[in-house]
Amino acid sequence: MNFLVILFLVNFLKTLFIILLIYYGIRLITRYLLPILIDKGMKNMQQKIQNQQRQNQPTTRSPGEVTVEYNKNTDKNNSQIKGDYVDFEEVE
Repeated sequence: MNFLVILFLVNFLKTLFIILLIYYGIRLITRYLLPILIDKGMKNMQQKIQNQQRQNQPTTRSPGEVTVEYNKNTDKNNSQIKGDYVDFEEVE
């Protein structure tokens, strides 16, 4: 009987030790490693956005250069007109 109690206590202590080890491991990761990973990810994302902004900037034009810019919205408005207007007369 004493042997079973000792085995129970040993297994209980092993389980408790494993639970505490996992708990402190998660605390260590969230306190020290997670902020480093988030910071690295934010810097990477910020750098990608800056590169996209540089690519989207219009090219500089020299003074006196003539450019023609087209309005893309006019094509959309014309395609929305459907059918022809037919004038009708009332029949008596």
